Amino acid sequence: MTNQQQARSFGQAADLYDAARPTYPAEALAWLAGDAPADVVDVGAGTGLLTRGLIALGHRVTAVDPDEQMLAKLTAATTGLVDARVGSAEALPLPDASADVITAGQAFHWFDRPKALPELRRVLRPGGVLAPIWNLRDESVDWVERLTEIVGSSKGEQMATRAAEPGYFEPGFGEPEVRVFRHEKPLDADGLIRLVQSRSYYLTADADRRRDLVARVEDLIATHPDLAGRETFAMPYRTHAFRVRPV
Repeated sequence: MTNQQQARSFGQAADLYDAARPTYPAEALAWLAGDAPADVVDVGAGTGLLTRGLIALGHRVTAVDPDEQMLAKLTAATTGLVDARVGSAEALPLPDASADVITAGQAFHWFDRPKALPELRRVLRPGGVLAPIWNLRDESVDWVERLTEIVGSSKGEQMATRAAEPGYFEPGFGEPEVRVFRHEKPLDADGLIRLVQSRSYYLTADADRRRDLVARVEDLIATHPDLAGRETFAMPYRTHAFRVRPV
């Protein structure tokens, strides 16, 4: 399965994705996009989890995503507040120098970087900022580490750590500023199962693999001392935010 096929696997589960995935800490978004209202393009916007946070901070947001099912969920949740457009990081449906900030929430790892980076740079205004952000599970917590042993690491989790390496945003961009923020999402047992079911590794798996994943996560919930018998618990995240400027 290609990178693009995996990236477009989420549309079939747009409602599930929107309900199960975490939002982003407001402090992180303020650091990414600034305090003053700006023209922000949210690329790979999906159902708008990041878009809505940017709107709440007063920014003027254009949301771009290749999946019409995901954009339909976004527009339903942000009626009249967002300019939503079908498109991709490699072919943005936007004029030159039209954005102060370009964000990508849980999405930059799906981009074809050699094609996307010049296109992102084209759309940024002078002095603009490319601002990818990822929520990563905090595996310093024992049960979260055990969950990762079951489901594995996603492409996003692998790439978010690589994005701080020298040259990752070349050509056209310098080295990033990086900050990590604490974040969490309240869950119950069903919510944790839904979170697993919203991931590309589940959506693209066959029926046997799906059943095995769910069964193993259910066993973790039933047997781990930090989860067993609890009505609710919090999934801890470390939110990795990047600010990258054109050179």
